[in-house]
Amino acid sequence: MRHTNVIVLTDETEFARLLTACWQAERHVPAIAVLNSELWLRQQHLPCDLLVVGPIQDGLLPSILIALDPSIAVILCAHADHREYSDLRSRYPRFTHIPLREDWAQTLLLVAGESLRRVKAIQLARNAQEEAAQNARDAVLGKYMANMQNGINNALTSVLGNAELLLLEPGQLSAQSRDQVKTIHSMALRINEVMQRFSSLVSEMRSAETESHSETLDAPAITLDGG
Repeated sequence: MRHTNVIVLTDETEFARLLTACWQAERHVPAIAVLNSELWLRQQHLPCDLLVVGPIQDGLLPSILIALDPSIAVILCAHADHREYSDLRSRYPRFTHIPLREDWAQTLLLVAGESLRRVKAIQLARNAQEEAAQNARDAVLGKYMANMQNGINNALTSVLGNAELLLLEPGQLSAQSRDQVKTIHSMALRINEVMQRFSSLVSEMRSAETESHSETLDAPAITLDGG
């Protein structure tokens, strides 16, 4: 099954029909899948952002909650006097309970909307953290390359110089060896070109940082005139 925003888990057809109908009338409709407890037990660990649990077989709710990924938001829609509810409320605080009363559907949609927005915000924050970590790793690599630039250029100069000396001595190399030296010389030139582009990029970035810093220092101070 593809990733679904909301899974409605219930053994009561009317509950699922009414809830999906109310959702379809909303302006923003998430991707919804409806499962009964039998299908759920056969396809556990389905990807979703929110699990809405309606009336299901007695005794199944604890096993459902235990098997869930902690990042999934859970809304339990059950009667306030549900015999499993008081126990589960203290053992599994990660779900929200909505009593089955006259306005349950509208209340559920409001809570579900907030839950999905929270899940999205958490995902965006996690993605931003991962991107920041990757940028930090790239910055460390770039700094290392900048520090090693002179050493690499010196090594390339040595390789190119020795290759050119060998190519200037006719008869000292076999045809095969001469072709190999030409290949070494050609590849060294390519590496040198890459390093020159890298040097140019480093210079441009440093120049941009200097200009930005200067503009910040030259910006006029903002004062509040009390008159």
